[in-house]
Amino acid sequence: MMPASPATAAPTASSKSRIIGLAALLLAVCALPFMVSNYHTFQLTLVLVYAIALLGLNILTGYNGQISLGHGAFYAIGAYVAAILMDKFGVPYWLTVPVAGVVCLATGFLFGLPALRLEGLYLALATFALGVSMPQLLKDKHLEQWTGGVQGIVIIKPDPPFGLPINPDQWLYYFTLAILLLMFLLGWNLLRGRVGRSLIAIRDQPVAAEAMGVNSALYKSLAFGVSAMYTGVAGALGAIAVQFVAPDSFGIFLSITFLVGIVIGGLASIPGAIYGAIFIQFVPNIADEISKAAPWAIYGVFMIGFMYVMPVGVAGAIRIGWARFRRKAGGSGHHPG
Repeated sequence: MMPASPATAAPTASSKSRIIGLAALLLAVCALPFMVSNYHTFQLTLVLVYAIALLGLNILTGYNGQISLGHGAFYAIGAYVAAILMDKFGVPYWLTVPVAGVVCLATGFLFGLPALRLEGLYLALATFALGVSMPQLLKDKHLEQWTGGVQGIVIIKPDPPFGLPINPDQWLYYFTLAILLLMFLLGWNLLRGRVGRSLIAIRDQPVAAEAMGVNSALYKSLAFGVSAMYTGVAGALGAIAVQFVAPDSFGIFLSITFLVGIVIGGLASIPGAIYGAIFIQFVPNIADEISKAAPWAIYGVFMIGFMYVMPVGVAGAIRIGWARFRRKAGGSGHHPG
């Protein structure tokens, strides 16, 4: 029996080290709620929520090339679906999350159909209009009996099930983490397969993609629907975590913040959603601590600095740095005989 060649053994060793690294990272993430205060646990939960939303937007913008400035509207729809179901109908909080995802999937797909006629900045303007109008629609007097109007809806924070010896903030963190892992696994399978290749082909070479038999209209609408589904799930989780929804919480700035997150984290990158979520959650707080008088000016400086130092996003910078490290490590380990 022939021994395994180095070329065959290397990927196996690399795969094992990657699995060990991911397992260690997961253990560290699971241990975080026991190492920080309840408020910081709440902040970390919001990071997980935003990461789901950013992955959804990245599917649309990073992988398919459709610019959206209105994803805050889908986040609002998901949040209100969860809040209304819990407040008006007594639906369990965990069941509202998939319902919000399905509602936003249908809404995003239907919005994507007329948006097929629009490209580039025109599509961005149409989605911008969606993001601007959503808070006003939620305040409409005809919907006030459901949405609570300007007063919004207050949600009761769920208690841990099965008598688990953790507090509600820790439970929501683990609940959100479980859904994030599920959504990221789903996204990874989707984007690494035929659908992902079709989305990238439409983004890079639309004419060639059509010539190869890719149904651009279907895949663009599908990308919009799936992207909205992710954002809706995030909205439902965000509403449950914050325990409150109101129209003014979902202004156009939220949509712009999501776009900032995917650019900072890294376009067309699944891990980039995590980095972008960390940025949009914590950098405004850091900017506020640095300058109470002009926090958004400091925030702008941070954004410019990130784009100057890491023009391909945090995920791209890490990928490039890791590749350089491996090349140097390989070069230093080579000794001519």
